[in-house]
Order: sequence, then C-alpha cells, then structure tokens
Amino acid sequence: MRASQPEREQPVSYYARHGPMSNPGRHRILFDPLPKDVESLACIVANLGIYDVVAKDFYQCDLSPLRRSEIHIRAFEKRLDRTRELDDRPLSESRAPEKRMVGRCNSFALALVGILRDRGVPARSRCGFGAYFNPPNFEDHWVCEYWNAEKRRWVLVDAQLDAVWRQKLRLSFDPCDIPRDQFLTAAEAWQRYRRGAADPEKFGISFAGLFGRWFMAGSVIRDVAALNKLETLPWDIWGAQPRPDATFDNTRLAYFDQLAALASDPDANLDVLRHRYECDEGVRVPSTVFNALLQKPEAP
Repeated sequence: MRASQPEREQPVSYYARHGPMSNPGRHRILFDPLPKDVESLACIVANLGIYDVVAKDFYQCDLSPLRRSEIHIRAFEKRLDRTRELDDRPLSESRAPEKRMVGRCNSFALALVGILRDRGVPARSRCGFGAYFNPPNFEDHWVCEYWNAEKRRWVLVDAQLDAVWRQKLRLSFDPCDIPRDQFLTAAEAWQRYRRGAADPEKFGISFAGLFGRWFMAGSVIRDVAALNKLETLPWDIWGAQPRPDATFDNTRLAYFDQLAALASDPDANLDVLRHRYECDEGVRVPSTVFNALLQKPEAP
C-alpha cells in the first residue's frame, strides 16, 4: 500500500506563525494590553516610528547620524529593544517624534506583521510599489498584508501612515484597506511591465534616482524572501538581484517571470514558492548579504 502524502500546510496557518525576523521574543508581553482590531494596531505602530527621510520636513525633528543608523536594525525583537530604550512606557502611549524608533517602510510593515502573528493572525510583509506618494510614479514601498477572516480575503495595510503622513498625502482611500491598484506587489508590477502595461522607469525610488526593470526585478526577489518569512532590509543585496547596469536576455527575463508568477498568488503556490526559495541560491537569503547603503557585508 502506498503511503499517504502529508497534508499540505494552508497559507493561513503558515503565515500565522513567526519567522526569525517577526518574532518579538521577550517583548511579547507588551502586546497583551493592546487593542485587537487592526486599525488601532496600525495607528499604534505608526506612532512608534519615524521615517528618517522626512523627519525634518514633517516633524521638525533633527536626527543625529547615530539615530539615523537605526534604519539598519532588522529583527523586530531588536527594534523593540531600541524602542524601549527610547521610551519605556506602554506601546499604546503616543511618542514625541524624537522618542520614536527611526525606520523606513519595511520596519512599520514588519512591526504590524509581528504583532498580528503573535496573536495568531495570518500576516506577511509585501515588497512592492506605492502609487500614492508621488504619482504618476510608483515608489518603492513595503506594507503589511493580513488575512481578514470576516471578509475572507487578504487586506493591505500601510502602518507607516500616521496623522502627519495622512494629511500630507490627502489619501482618497483607507490605508488599512489599500486598493490593489494603489499598491502593487513587486510580482504584480513585474507582470504589468512584461505585458507592456507599465513603464519600468516609473518604478523605484525617485528621491534617490533609482528606478527601472533592474530595480523591479530585485524587488521581486525581496518579496519572494518575505513570503518565505525572511524579511530583509530594502537595500540588502544578494543572489540574483540585478545591478543597475544589468542587461536582460531571454533567460534572465524568464527567470523573473517564473518568480513573479509564483509570488503573484502565494496562496495557490505556497508549496512551490517555499521549495523554490530553499533550492534557488539566487533567491534564498544567505548568511551574509550586502548592505548597499552602508556599502558592506552584514549578517541578515
């Protein structure tokens, strides 16, 4: 008699458990008093952090080089260490800008993912592009995607957007339920480009002058890693991520087409996505990555 195949793990079960980056460790007790609804949690996360690039313009907060270096702290537990050093009051207490943990979009997304997973709510960080920062450009961005059991669908949440950001952007939608045309995952952006429906020169980081299909392709790899619960820094480089001067022959295009096809529907492709991550050195996060901002190798 042939042995029965093991039951495949469901995506909602997989994403309800921590990965190495989202685990809050000894800090999980801090979550007990927090509200349960995602909207309130997103507001709390937004008020724990400050985005370094706009700290001066948005909050009149001058950050020292040492404070700015906090953007390179990867793991949620270590970020909570620093958060508590700056202000040891309950997480729900509003912080002055200078008492907030410095981070970028990936940090806000991971914080919400970490809190939700700790409560058994399926959640994952998504690397992609936001249409609502600098239209018609799609800016490099990370958000949280969580499973809304009541609505029976995955919902995108931008936990970076506190009251200041919301006033500046004048959003026409709820940042706790971002329309799918306002945030494109890296896979969706790549597929649009390949269909001729998106201009690669509109995708990247405008203020840094970084954009193009090489950038889109690198984001696909970061998104695949995040879908395997290894959430990196947006400027970590490894494996098959192309450089700015990269050329794309048919073989390279097909490689990213395959990855984008898997990441565009991670629920349907979870088993293959995980297998591909484990077997493909171009995708799997190694023991050392290259921090492009600091220009040095680091352990992720």
